Amino acid sequence: MATDTARTIEAVWRIESARLIAGLTRLVRDVGVAEDLAQDALVAALRQWPESGVPDHPGAWLMATAKHRALDHLRRTKLHARKHEELAHEIESIPAPDLDQALDDDIGDDLLRLIYIACHPVLPTEGRVALTLRLLGGLTTSEIARAFLLSETAVAQRIVRAKRLLAEARVPFQVPRGAERAERLESVLEVIYLIFNEGYAASAGDDWMRPALCEEALRLGRVLAGLSPEEPEVHGLVALMEIQASRARARTGPGGEPILLLDQNRSLWNGMAIERGWAALARAQALTDRLGPYALQAAIAACHARARVAADTDWPRIAALYDELALVSPSPVVDLNRAVAHGMAFGPERGLALADRLARHPALASYPFLPAARAEFLSKLGRRREARREYERAAKLTQNERERAMWLERARASE
Repeated sequence: MATDTARTIEAVWRIESARLIAGLTRLVRDVGVAEDLAQDALVAALRQWPESGVPDHPGAWLMATAKHRALDHLRRTKLHARKHEELAHEIESIPAPDLDQALDDDIGDDLLRLIYIACHPVLPTEGRVALTLRLLGGLTTSEIARAFLLSETAVAQRIVRAKRLLAEARVPFQVPRGAERAERLESVLEVIYLIFNEGYAASAGDDWMRPALCEEALRLGRVLAGLSPEEPEVHGLVALMEIQASRARARTGPGGEPILLLDQNRSLWNGMAIERGWAALARAQALTDRLGPYALQAAIAACHARARVAADTDWPRIAALYDELALVSPSPVVDLNRAVAHGMAFGPERGLALADRLARHPALASYPFLPAARAEFLSKLGRRREARREYERAAKLTQNERERAMWLERARASE
């Protein structure tokens, strides 16, 4: 029974922690203090619920408990009298029985504010990722550490530094407006997609995928889409993640080995996820005449999803979309993907020529997919010895053991 209660508390925390921290941050104006107060409420639940049972409205119970601790905190810190009175009055004026309902009017805004705080540009990227997973995902430090193959100490330090930077910068608990909002939204989307990508194709370790990170990123994306329904790029990102996540079952073999897109059994793709992705892409397209980078990538993913077999893929359309993406969001990785698309659409000579232009780009010096792409084109051109060397080079560059084994197997097949 105690184990069942503990599991229930864990599930409730995953669901309620973000809105709990968001509501507390609105009251105490400090995300670090708000998280501490929320954790105190969680500890209280762990102590009391095994004996008293899980309350009918666990989220309201946690918020009420945290509210009382917030009031104690305000009294202890002896804030300026006027501010103290205002905040204390605001907290005490919320009737305990109707607390959950009373906060619902603001919870959407509070969550949106919390997302923008966790992904604030004042933080380094690694700090944004760790803080987002902690505050909005409800993940523990150890869970984040396992997901990114880091030590708990390193993750804890990132989170502490992030909170300190936010406090020192006096980041206001509000959704920015105008140009600042556009800048911050870009940061928010970047963080969510970084989390998704690390789950979709792990950069290091023994596993090709870490599904929990994909699921967490998708959940955050859906929350953001509900809170910002007018932002086309939010829907574009959700569409991209939904369609990519639809391939999860087909991306690994029985032994956990990677299976690349063109070799996948497409009957294993999740049709419902693809439908959700198409719907999100349609919403993005309805909101703008000029698609942004996430919506363009979603449109590319949608082309793959429409092809029942790899041979049916509309590669000229994908190449055209990559041409547009290279203009909207230029990067060496986009250029490499564009080279692959052009090679598939217009022949391996074209793809190899475009890939060769990137061979000396410093940003791709340790990127295994550049030699892997060259190897594919060289193999199609019958230059098998050169292809083998490129596959071997890709194997040396990757830090993922599953990926290394895949490239070495392809190198042996090229002999």
